[in-house]
Amino acid sequence: MVSGWVNQAWPNCQLLGTVGCHLCEQAEALLMPWVAYGLQVECVDITEILAHYERYEQRIPVLQRLDTGAELDWPFDARQLRMFLSD
Repeated sequence: MVSGWVNQAWPNCQLLGTVGCHLCEQAEALLMPWVAYGLQVECVDITEILAHYERYEQRIPVLQRLDTGAELDWPFDARQLRMFLSD
């Protein structure tokens, strides 16, 4: 899944979610193999920033690329993640 992409220059990302969100935990688990190969992901708790909470409360988890601002809403799988990161 990820091993063929070892030398890829990954974009930095944020995973927007909340503490205790089981869907956010599933998204984190899906991202872990990518993190092991160099993907940088900052987990952001949307409850700490009012504007984030208002925008994302019904959509979390959301993976956001910091270079383009592009967003990938849950549910997503490894294929969709690879396409999102490669664009």
